[in-house]
Amino acid sequence: MIVSGWAVLVMVLSYCIARWVRFNASVLKLVDIPNNRSSHALPTPRGGGLSFFLIFLLLVPVCCFHGLLTLDQAIGYLGAGGLVGVVGFADDRGHVPAKWRMLSHLIAAGWAVYWGFHIPVVDILGLTVEATWLAGIVTTLYLAWMLNLYNFMDGIDGLASAEAICICLGAAVIYMGSGHPELAVMPVMLTAAVMGFAVLNFPPAKIFMGDVGSGFLGLVIGLFSLQAAAVNTLYFFCWLILAGVFIVDSGWTLVARVLRGKRVYEAHRSHCYQIASRRFRSHKAVTVAYASITIFWLFPLALWVGVGGANGAAVLALAYTPLFVGAYWFGAGDETK
Repeated sequence: MIVSGWAVLVMVLSYCIARWVRFNASVLKLVDIPNNRSSHALPTPRGGGLSFFLIFLLLVPVCCFHGLLTLDQAIGYLGAGGLVGVVGFADDRGHVPAKWRMLSHLIAAGWAVYWGFHIPVVDILGLTVEATWLAGIVTTLYLAWMLNLYNFMDGIDGLASAEAICICLGAAVIYMGSGHPELAVMPVMLTAAVMGFAVLNFPPAKIFMGDVGSGFLGLVIGLFSLQAAAVNTLYFFCWLILAGVFIVDSGWTLVARVLRGKRVYEAHRSHCYQIASRRFRSHKAVTVAYASITIFWLFPLALWVGVGGANGAAVLALAYTPLFVGAYWFGAGDETK
């Protein structure tokens, strides 16, 4: 009951901040001007992710005080999330060169790893992978990848916010069903904060979340997965399954573009969701489709792992197989589509 009350307050506060950013976008220099790579036609305010970025960082010390986070975890969230959000906000207001953005992402990920966020001992089809110094490097790259893939996938109205809501709520349900309700609090609070913003972001979007929001969400979802994995390694697979549509779309597109000799950080419109939005001439249809896949396909499989104890790696492969087929069918990574 207390959590639900806080969630409503967080949602309302987030909406108010996002609305304030929207009406002051010109003064704040937060207006997205369409170009030939854009999926929208009109100048639109951006930086709305500032709402859930600020609220979440304010909630971290509160959760730490109530024993939902250790002090080390709180420092990890604040340092990594704060750096990513600040750099993202600077990029929203004016261009930050890709090399400096990437450096800040690696520093943020490394900071989180230093404060205890790392891939734990994981059993993959009978092969035990120990948490060594190599795992620290892999974890840093994992967090940097999650951060950037979420940025890549924030290209049409409502998609990134809808996915964040579905992923975090799905994880919260799994935690509740498997006896760890304390882990559900932070994902629920992030969900509430994103929902407040999403009211203005659902197609047709009145404001975009910008890099301050997309990069921050990708990082925090990655941190959520690592925090939960320290309690139960199966939870790590649950998060990977729930985020499947984003991981597969961005991953397939990246590999396809590299094989075509394209630059990794060159702006493009060849992600599966971008091709689908052009083909069906609707942001709303694609956003609803991605959310539906997460709810009706990926969530039951994640629930099977987190509550039912199924083999995480095997179910992950099952979950991703049709997603890879879909990415191939739509021609993700092919700019001629």
